[in-house]
Amino acid sequence: MSTADSKKQTAVRAEPVEALRQAHGGRVAFGKVAVLMGGVSAEREISLMSGQGVLQALRAKGVDAHAFDPAQRDLGELKREGFARCFIALHGRFGEDGTVQGALELLGIPYTGSGVMASAIAIDKVMTKRIWRAEGLPTPAWAEVDSAAATRQAFAELGASMIVKPAREGSTIGLTKVTALEQCDAAYALAARHDPQVLCEQFISGDEVTVPVLGSGAQARALPLIRIVAPGGNYDYQNKYFTNDTQYRVPSGLAQDEETAIQQIVLRAYAVLGCRGWARADVMIDSRSRRPYLLEINTAPGMTGHSLVPMSARAAGISYEELCLQLLQLAALDYPQGSRA
Repeated sequence: MSTADSKKQTAVRAEPVEALRQAHGGRVAFGKVAVLMGGVSAEREISLMSGQGVLQALRAKGVDAHAFDPAQRDLGELKREGFARCFIALHGRFGEDGTVQGALELLGIPYTGSGVMASAIAIDKVMTKRIWRAEGLPTPAWAEVDSAAATRQAFAELGASMIVKPAREGSTIGLTKVTALEQCDAAYALAARHDPQVLCEQFISGDEVTVPVLGSGAQARALPLIRIVAPGGNYDYQNKYFTNDTQYRVPSGLAQDEETAIQQIVLRAYAVLGCRGWARADVMIDSRSRRPYLLEINTAPGMTGHSLVPMSARAAGISYEELCLQLLQLAALDYPQGSRA
């Protein structure tokens, strides 16, 4: 795509937001908006960072936005206090797993990101992989385990290296790369502390990329790939959020036809799960075959200073503030008020 075409696409995406601006003062007619942040998951710290960034961006654009922490306030207050929309900046369980989405459906308050079913499926890496595999999409071989002994058996079956992680956590929490049999017991114990459902996954050696998606249905578009180059290939919690040692390459440096092919796979992966609004998919590219493998999809991606969706959007000509407005404009319900009978 040429630079001119890219700018044209960005302008087209931005028009619905501009149409919502009121004539006086440039204020955006979204009503009272709650930015849900914090929560009770293991990713609370990151969620607060994301939420504060979103809150400041929306306020800078004239939105009547307010912080709302479900760990400290009852969700019923959203209705009682007249909130018209919610921007979900919660990460992990009780935030992007369909639970908060279901509560907002009952309250009738439109929210950003995927609906109840897609959110519940996407946070469950095992269920996600089952659907992708059934749809013919590439994902690494895996085994679901419930003991250290089963983890050792998975290591024997999956090969020399594997990833052991909680099936329903994000941000690399509880994740271990296992390269030797004697590491299996400790890896299982760490993952099981965060989730009784533990996933062992074949390790794919090669380039790691992430692909954000914006939009819903036929309007969904993949943003530019980001290639992640972490110190020693270790993209862990610390390198993800709290150091400047990890390199994020956008443009990715991949051949254009390879990048386009990966974007198309990610769009299919997004669609078959029923995602809407936005998401970010993580992909490994096998160094020998150059075949891409889908790892997981995040339906409430981070919006911190180190987060990747804003970085990719910026490469596409979309500022952080405009990205927040576009996501808020896409807020929706699975069952809009008019369809409830």
